[in-house]
Amino acid sequence: MSSELIQLDRQENVFTLTMSAGENRWNTSFVRAFAQALDEVEASTGPVALVTASASEKFFSNGLDLAWVQDPAAHPEAGDRQAFGGEFMALMGRIITFPVPTICAINGHAFGAGFMASLCHDVRLMRADRGFLCANEMQLGMRIPQPELALFRHKMSGSAFFETVQLAKRWAAPAALAAGIVQQIADVEELLAVAHAKAAELAPLAANRENYGGQKETLFGENAAINGAHGPAYMLRNSAQYGH
Repeated sequence: MSSELIQLDRQENVFTLTMSAGENRWNTSFVRAFAQALDEVEASTGPVALVTASASEKFFSNGLDLAWVQDPAAHPEAGDRQAFGGEFMALMGRIITFPVPTICAINGHAFGAGFMASLCHDVRLMRADRGFLCANEMQLGMRIPQPELALFRHKMSGSAFFETVQLAKRWAAPAALAAGIVQQIADVEELLAVAHAKAAELAPLAANRENYGGQKETLFGENAAINGAHGPAYMLRNSAQYGH
């Protein structure tokens, strides 16, 4: 599939989903284009893996489309503002439990919702020399919703979690690697090739997608095996149950 917002390509057993909306800010149109690409990956058969990347030289994803949030009528191309919250959270829950291996190639800044989306992937690779990961809600005078806090807590150590969500720490690649937030760093010229190699390595795990996705549900879904009564995927899909 291909749209102005998202391109999806396949080479052998590796799908590459490329976000191509400039700063790749999240709005309802972007959520729906991303979900449509996931539909195509999920409709495939056999052992495959998914790499998520960005066409931007500077940004992986710069977070929420704030201009649209503040004045939806001025940006009709961004979609239905009322539908966004539930659809975005549900998409994140879908990514975290996606039934094939998912690899995120973070080529630049990933802020707010962009950082959140990267954490929903199984493996994160990051450009070594440039870009930050940051949950900047505190700087913006916002509270992080409970389902998003659960996601961060599941994917980070306790100290990294607190620095991220409460102190709005900006993680450069070496520090993110040391904290275990990303699994590997690489020069920007090599980042996508490294991501594709990791995807090809992990694709055989999706030969039994029911098993691969099912264990993710055990880790992150209802009555999760770690960190409390429910995991972030369940909470994201049922975000209306939780106060923001």
